[in-house]
Amino acid sequence: MIKGRSPGRIAHIAGGNRSERVLILASFVNRVGNGLFNTASALYFTLVVDLPAVQVGAALTVAGLIGLLAGIPGGHLADRRGPRTIMMLALTVQAVAMTALVFVESWAALTVIATVGQLAAAAGGAAWGALVVRVGTDRPALFRAKLRTYVNLGVVLGTVGAGFAVAANTRTAYNVLIFGNAASFALCALLLFLLPNYRALAPPSQQRRWIALTDRPFVTFTALYGAMGLQYPAVSLLLPIWISEHTNAPRWTVAAVSAINSGVCVLLQTRIGSRIETPRDGGKAFRTAGLLFLLSCPMMALTAYAPVWAAAGLVVAAIFVHSLGEIWESSAGFALGFGLAPDHAQGQYQGLLGLGFSAGQALAPAILTTVVLGLGTAGWLLLGAFFAAVGAVGPSLERWGARTRSRQGAAVAGPSGEPDEAHA
Repeated sequence: MIKGRSPGRIAHIAGGNRSERVLILASFVNRVGNGLFNTASALYFTLVVDLPAVQVGAALTVAGLIGLLAGIPGGHLADRRGPRTIMMLALTVQAVAMTALVFVESWAALTVIATVGQLAAAAGGAAWGALVVRVGTDRPALFRAKLRTYVNLGVVLGTVGAGFAVAANTRTAYNVLIFGNAASFALCALLLFLLPNYRALAPPSQQRRWIALTDRPFVTFTALYGAMGLQYPAVSLLLPIWISEHTNAPRWTVAAVSAINSGVCVLLQTRIGSRIETPRDGGKAFRTAGLLFLLSCPMMALTAYAPVWAAAGLVVAAIFVHSLGEIWESSAGFALGFGLAPDHAQGQYQGLLGLGFSAGQALAPAILTTVVLGLGTAGWLLLGAFFAAVGAVGPSLERWGARTRSRQGAAVAGPSGEPDEAHA
């Protein structure tokens, strides 16, 4: 806490200064809206709009793939025009695109509107990353851990709200979710007016425009981060199917998986994540995450061989361990993703990182359902070993990145070791 101030308990929990609290609140509002809509979006398009599921899936896939293209350019714009400006613009476009979904009656309309929304989301995500760096300057690891805690809480609350609309199953109920998500984008944009309009940081002279794409350590980390991101659909997609088709666990354990995963992340993200501050911490945390997934995946496989209540208990234990791994993995992503990126190009770097993560998420369903479900128990063991192998690279990757940044710093300095005037 900053000396001389006595903020209330809520303010103290949310953030150490006004800008941190504003960004946490804006992100929370945005994710409540996401939770409202994302949970029920597929049902709306198939049951209310009456589009075939295949067409809905194709439209969202096309939109997602095209949206990937906006991350790096959007991040570059955030670096050159200021992250707050680009993020507010992206949120405004998302609000308009979300509102337009109530008029969708065809596959073509859904594809176009969803594509516009995904382009804005990718650009806004890169700008958000750059904004997080500018806001969380005092204790960045603590701030980012708190930010993710409230983001998770927002998604949980939004998901609960979506449950009422799903139960009602009427066009009006689903439209309320759509307008609610659109309003969350608009409110988030308005809240950002309360932040300083951070100016762009000047890049070193003679620097390549697309510096992130030529940064081999960071490109490698992007690929590894996307690969480690398979752990998210392993919980949201793979484990529910496994429980339903291959175990004797009660059906309620499928719902319990999501609840426990969200609860553990909300309760422990700040406690664990606040200790992972530097890129070196991040490299070690990435390795720890891989080892925790190495433990959780065999536990999930063993549920197929346990009687009813033992299977349920094993599922609970497995998802608890896996959730701990998720906290370490996300904290490592913060520490390495922000720590290895130069301050003047954070937006571009976060756009690249978002591209890698989104590509991994796009490939995940096909990989997990064919390889892991196809191989059964061996597939789970292979998945755990894969996570451990990816995580093991973390410390050496951090050392590689540190070496290249040391050389870059030496290149910026003049012959006497003092900063060159062009870069001072």
